[in-house]
Amino acid sequence: MSQLQHKPMMPAEFLAWEAKQELKWEFDGFQPVAMTGSTDAHAAIQGNLLTALNIRLRGTQCYSRGPDIKVEIGPKYRYPDAFVSCTRVAPSATIAAEPVVIFEILSESTAKTDRTTKLIEYQSLPSVQRYVLLEQDQAVVTVITRGDTEWTIKMLDATETLAMPEIDVEIPVIELYEGLEL
Repeated sequence: MSQLQHKPMMPAEFLAWEAKQELKWEFDGFQPVAMTGSTDAHAAIQGNLLTALNIRLRGTQCYSRGPDIKVEIGPKYRYPDAFVSCTRVAPSATIAAEPVVIFEILSESTAKTDRTTKLIEYQSLPSVQRYVLLEQDQAVVTVITRGDTEWTIKMLDATETLAMPEIDVEIPVIELYEGLEL
């Protein structure tokens, strides 16, 4: 039995196609991947995260964005839940410039991809110094940090503080989960 072969979409084709879409799509290097909706917990964590980052980054050259700005990884495009960059882009830009810290909020449907595929993709970006994964159902944060020769992984709980020296920011983990009953 023969299978239908689809021609992979090129990155430029994806960007032109995506600009005409009402919904958000990521690009895995071959085809568009639909972005799914989120839960209230996801939205609350994301709001807390962006608020905490915006307050702490005020007056610095760094800024936070998410989730509507793409990160380019070779021929792929991803929409992290949040990221911090210290490289300015034009106000009309839709693609991030040199993200330093990238955040993903895990859900049942995305956790595997966030922990594997996206981890490898984000590690390939020279500007990325830290990749932070936030659980939705408990105040637990996984921090993956670029070292001189290798990446390290550290788990944080609600009693600890997320330190990000590359952007001179510290956030108590519990602050990211404020307003949630876990």
